[in-house]
Amino acid sequence: MRGVTLRQLKAFSLIAHHRSFMLAANELHLTPSAVSLQIKELEESTGLPLFSRNGKGVTLTRAGELLLVDVHRALAALQHADDTLTRFRSAATGIVSVGMVSNAKYFLPKVLARFHEQHRDVELQLSVGNREQLVDQLRRGQVDLAIMGPPPADLRARSEAFATHPFGVVVAPEHELACERSIAAASLARQEFIVRESGSGTRAAMEQFFLDARIDPPRAMEMSSNGAIKQAVMANMGVAFLSLHATGLELSGHQLVALDVVGLPLIRRWYVVDIESSPLSDAAEALRRFILEHGSSSVAQLFGDPLRATIALQPEAVTVL
Repeated sequence: MRGVTLRQLKAFSLIAHHRSFMLAANELHLTPSAVSLQIKELEESTGLPLFSRNGKGVTLTRAGELLLVDVHRALAALQHADDTLTRFRSAATGIVSVGMVSNAKYFLPKVLARFHEQHRDVELQLSVGNREQLVDQLRRGQVDLAIMGPPPADLRARSEAFATHPFGVVVAPEHELACERSIAAASLARQEFIVRESGSGTRAAMEQFFLDARIDPPRAMEMSSNGAIKQAVMANMGVAFLSLHATGLELSGHQLVALDVVGLPLIRRWYVVDIESSPLSDAAEALRRFILEHGSSSVAQLFGDPLRATIALQPEAVTVL
């Protein structure tokens, strides 16, 4: 059966149904001779005659009757596969895999919940990683969409910004700089920083800020978790350069303080990213457009007041990237 083709199986099924080569040929839009050739090749592949031809028409042999059962199963399975993929391609249903950097977990679930309310048949698969991991997942086709900062220039991707993303230096309320105003960036050179791991977007933003400010502060500790870093800073073990989205709850609860540093907050942007060479399903495209349309308002609802209060400290010193 290795040489059997789908066309041969369809022709066999239709001839068995109509008991006629002519009627099967008409339905397949082929000539009777072309259909006869397909059955001849199928019989050669099986090594058995499948039809008996007589003056009254065409009937199945015993071998043909046995084969017909499995042919119907095979054609039904292919039809089911086609129906499944058709539903997957439609915006009404499907599976969409979304990767996000850890800072996005403070707002993205709200956006996804709103999307799910309108698209109940779309299954969302969510994963969290740092920027480097997310870029690798995009390249490998492991995620359809990524929510992150600006992607690297060498990634052949479509990226569209949908919201602003502020970063700043946070300290414990009892820290010596907590009540200072208009702090020069050079003053941070004496502070011990608790930093994110290499490969994270937060680490990259911090290092760029340090480079622009021409400072190289000492580093007390490296951690791969925003939560762990926040706990260490609240314990006054050091200071940290973090997303103000990731620290919004602690800032509003006065467990952390965003320092009034000249040049901060550093304003970056949130992007929804997908690979150009991998066309999105309709479900994934629907989610991408939903994020572009509603992402900014969701971020503003969650962080608007704390963010405006932070930026208001230094309206002329905000750095935008």
